[in-house]
Amino acid sequence: MAIRDKMRRSAAQYLQPGEQLEAVIGAQTRSNYLIVVSGLLFYALNSYRIIAVTNNRILVLNAGKWGMSKARGVVGEAPRFTRLGPGRGVWHQVAVGNEKLRVHRRFFKDIDVADRPVSIS
Repeated sequence: MAIRDKMRRSAAQYLQPGEQLEAVIGAQTRSNYLIVVSGLLFYALNSYRIIAVTNNRILVLNAGKWGMSKARGVVGEAPRFTRLGPGRGVWHQVAVGNEKLRVHRRFFKDIDVADRPVSIS
């Protein structure tokens, strides 16, 4: 199963009734370049996050220290109109709620989906 599918399945339990998941974005709390300086200490300092973008809000979910596929709880929330991109470089920094998160370029297309205007049905 692909990483985005695992993240979607895991994030679904934190949605409110009627909410639809539009995008999931993998992120981390520390710069990956820190691993060069700190070595294994990086893993003690870093935490992975899932940014779950719904039709109503943006959720930041804790995914733990070792991977970003399983949500373990809600860390923060932001209004749906919060812009996350456009992604730049290899690691794009976004502020969601009270956290600064780093998103790898493989999730930039998901940032583009998240930044599309919300359709009113």
